[in-house]
Amino acid sequence: MQSDYQWLFRRSPSMATSIDEDGRFLDVSDSFADRLGYTREALIGRAPESFMTETSARRIVDELRPALRRTGKLERKPVTFVTADGDAIACVTNAVIEYGADGDYVQTIAVYQEVSEEAKTNFKYRDLYRLTPAMLHTLDADGRLVTVTDHWLQKLEYARSEVIGRPVAEFFSDEFREQLTEKAFRERITQGEFNNVECQMVTRNGQVLDILMSAIAHRDEQGKLQRLLVASKDLTQRKNAERELVRTLEENARLREELERERDFLREEVNEALNFGPIVGTSPKLMKTLRQVDAVARTPASVLLLGESGVGKELIARAIHAASERGDGPLVKVNCASIPTELFESEFFGHVKGAFTGAYKDRVGRFQLADGGSIFLDEVGEIPLELQGKLLRVLQESEFERVGEDVTRTVDVRVIAATNRDLDALIESGEFREDLYYRLSVFPIDVPPLRERGDDVVRLAQEFLRQTCKAFGREQMSLTRAQAETLRRYNWPGNVRELKNVIERAVILSRGKTLRLDLSMPDDSATIDPTPTTPTDDDVLTENALRALEIDNTKKALARTNWRVSGSGGAAELLGVRPTTLADRMRKWGLKRPTT
Repeated sequence: MQSDYQWLFRRSPSMATSIDEDGRFLDVSDSFADRLGYTREALIGRAPESFMTETSARRIVDELRPALRRTGKLERKPVTFVTADGDAIACVTNAVIEYGADGDYVQTIAVYQEVSEEAKTNFKYRDLYRLTPAMLHTLDADGRLVTVTDHWLQKLEYARSEVIGRPVAEFFSDEFREQLTEKAFRERITQGEFNNVECQMVTRNGQVLDILMSAIAHRDEQGKLQRLLVASKDLTQRKNAERELVRTLEENARLREELERERDFLREEVNEALNFGPIVGTSPKLMKTLRQVDAVARTPASVLLLGESGVGKELIARAIHAASERGDGPLVKVNCASIPTELFESEFFGHVKGAFTGAYKDRVGRFQLADGGSIFLDEVGEIPLELQGKLLRVLQESEFERVGEDVTRTVDVRVIAATNRDLDALIESGEFREDLYYRLSVFPIDVPPLRERGDDVVRLAQEFLRQTCKAFGREQMSLTRAQAETLRRYNWPGNVRELKNVIERAVILSRGKTLRLDLSMPDDSATIDPTPTTPTDDDVLTENALRALEIDNTKKALARTNWRVSGSGGAAELLGVRPTTLADRMRKWGLKRPTT
């Protein structure tokens, strides 16, 4: 039976060959041997490409044989044999792999048909297609690569033998494959023509290319799709430039937002700076303070401002900054008492996006904002102990890192600190670092309380009255002598801040041109008679006597409330002052709850 099959194979009028798994002739038809001018013995055991032109031989190795092994067949693939006499025979081949019942390879049957002159011309153009300096590929009706240009291979960094016969979808990026489902891909192939479709392809080395594709279809007489010729344009460089532009625009927007935030911050600082107006007064104690300001301002020394709450320490800090060589630079204020413990480091040094929950974008810290200028650390005694070491480092080395970032940054900042607390006591109790204290207090300045500034209280009141009437759109009012005397007699535990609040309340409560100071003074102040009165000699008390009365009165209030300072029914409420003011007085006068 086998011999009959072999006889029929050899006598076939077609140019047919049988090829083994290694790609060598097992047998050839007489027509094939006669057309090439070789004996059967000269052909068997030799590879087909041994009898082809160099171009066809290369195509067999790089394209046709890999495609045959992947798909199991070839249809009308062009090859050119060379006869024993040296003539070139242009053919098209159809080939199919035969497998046994167990799935093992048996043989490949290849049949060759000589082509016409017109077909030869077409084959010539196929070679030109491959050499075209454009990114082209041709697909069959199943979306498999039939042929590609050398430029396509160069872009994707593959050899021809590695791509022919493979589905083109294998070269798409994962992201694009997720967008283009199998069904959508089939519809796109069946549809045929399309223009300017953006996709992404991946090179052998994993680089993602942004590609713009267009295609035209070749159909048979019945309109069935046979081939899809696809032209691609590499947009990667342009897309990268566009993405970089978007990133730059986003960064510019972020920086603009940051600058606007800094602008608003600095504007707020200016408004606060003008809140109390200029430094007003000529009292001896204020003049002593201003002389110290003048002495230290033009030095780089750190300054520690000491004084009760509301005495105007911030105004003194601004005066130091304005008179220094850094006066043209920023003065950045940090109210240490108002910052949550977990945000201290971020507030001081800044953070990067994602450094912690809620860090949705980069933020510049106060020290970086103050670079080239001064930073005012108000209520410095409130800084948590665990963060004082990091503050000490930036004071000593002028270096810091943002939260969530390893980059070390340097700043040039002059530090002015202020506190109304007893730092010596905090050092003794272990709540404040001694080395930080000495770093901050190179030049300490005591800012006197308002009660020790004599007639400055009247001058300040007149200035606040002028500012408030102007701000509130009221006619200008003036103080009577009795009102001025009342202001002198009052102890002003809230200092300048309290005085400003009293004047503003008086303006709000007044009708016409009469200033109702009697309605705005605290309940524990002296009763105000609208008509001027002259005290007798018996009414005059010394400063020490007034203070002794005040201390005694405070002790009575504390005793009556069982030494409860704040809250409903507390001593502060009984005295008509704020709990913080009462606490400051108790510390100042050394008032402590008696031990039982």
